[in-house]
Amino acid sequence: MRYYSTRNKTRAAGFSAAALEGLAPDGGLYVPEEIPGFTQAVKSSLGRMCYTDIAFETINPWVREDIPEPVLEEMILSAYPFTAPLAGAGDRMVLELFHGPTAAFKDFGARFMARAFSYLRRGEEKPLNILVATSGDTGGAVADGFFGVEGIFVTVLYPKGRVSPLQERQIAGLNGNVSAIAVEGSFDDCQRLVKQAFGDDDLKKRMVLSSANSINISRLIPQAVYYAAAAGQSCSAGNGPAVFSVPSGNFGNLTAGLYARKMGAPIGRFIAATNINRTVPDYLESGKYEARLSKATLSSAMDVGAPSNFERMTAHFSREEMRALILGASVTDDETRMTIAEVFSRLGYCLDPHSAVGWNAVDKLLGAGILAGPGQGSAPLIVVSTAHPAKFAEIVEPITGPLPVPPSLQKALERKVKARTIPAEYDALRECL
Repeated sequence: MRYYSTRNKTRAAGFSAAALEGLAPDGGLYVPEEIPGFTQAVKSSLGRMCYTDIAFETINPWVREDIPEPVLEEMILSAYPFTAPLAGAGDRMVLELFHGPTAAFKDFGARFMARAFSYLRRGEEKPLNILVATSGDTGGAVADGFFGVEGIFVTVLYPKGRVSPLQERQIAGLNGNVSAIAVEGSFDDCQRLVKQAFGDDDLKKRMVLSSANSINISRLIPQAVYYAAAAGQSCSAGNGPAVFSVPSGNFGNLTAGLYARKMGAPIGRFIAATNINRTVPDYLESGKYEARLSKATLSSAMDVGAPSNFERMTAHFSREEMRALILGASVTDDETRMTIAEVFSRLGYCLDPHSAVGWNAVDKLLGAGILAGPGQGSAPLIVVSTAHPAKFAEIVEPITGPLPVPPSLQKALERKVKARTIPAEYDALRECL
């Protein structure tokens, strides 16, 4: 498998180089020359296979030249002592991606990356420095996934005052080989600073840099697994291809779903469910892509005005192809609160603010007649739940009452925040590094 930059198809790299570089030298994102497909035997067995077997069959074609199969099997078993269950909730299902150590979907990508990087860097004397921007959950998952990994140092940038108190403790409470920087600005500012660092040739001569955001192809590949697993399970009862409503900010999660569909998972369409930062839904509607400053919302991890992975999406699909695969929907904070309250009151199911955006997007499209309601043999409607509601207790508990806190989150709450605050200026970041 070869990978090329979204900005230069003539320069190819293997998985190891693409993963460890993170961002291509020209500033583009690595994409595969072709998206591999599942064998017919795998496609027909997705509904019966265990999660780790699906993970192996999904990831192996992307990495087989660089990671031997026995090593990959060990990585997967080590990375995923948890799975991604489907929970029934009224007329739809919820794909619960919050059963990992940081109670967010980013655990699926970060834990595989940590193991892959450790293997790919074996024997290297110079340490690897991972630089990552986060709007909330990525930072905690990367910090947890790479904490204590020998020869790897992690620096996480997050927007000061724009992540939840729990998320900040997960990002900035571990210390050790993990450093945290609070940026006086937005997630887009954090992302801009990271990209500037990767474009700084003098810095790269002094440090070995890599990324752990969804700009890194090795983050997206393992995220395709839970789409394949959920689609196979939901369609095994004779239903049509599944429809996934994906809470979307930087669009890495949805891109991973597109990869799973291209590999042959039984997926019909996706809903790009955004908050008021609706850059991509506006593009799908008008054909004009207009990056903009992000606006702060209750679903803070999705506060992205210039989503990086849109560049990957356009490398694979034309606008018309995207419109055939993706429905856009935007949700306000008032609608988010209303959805949390209504679903909890009616079904006893508790949503975090991001998952509530995904749920409300389904409601809107059903109400407009764009989606068909559930019925015998119809497409299963799956809301992707990206985080445990207890991660956003300050928003959810005034609506639902007290929430049970998973042990992993309770442990994080006991940590003290240790972060350096800098202005949203590259010289300040460079000095820290």
